[in-house]
Amino acid sequence: MAGINKVILIDNLGTKPKLKYSSSNVAITNLSVATSESWPDDVPF
Repeated sequence: MAGINKVILIDNLGTKPKLKYSSSNVAITNLSVATSESWPDDVPF
C-alpha cells in the first residue's frame, strides 16, 4: 500500500453507503454527505 489517509467527516449521511471490492480484494466504499454549511465565492483558501 502506497500510503494511508485518514479523514474524519462530521455531517449528515446523504445515502446508504455502498461497499464493493476491487479485483485485488480491496474494499471500496462510496457514500454521499449533505451539509448546510456554505462559503462565499470570494474567500481565498
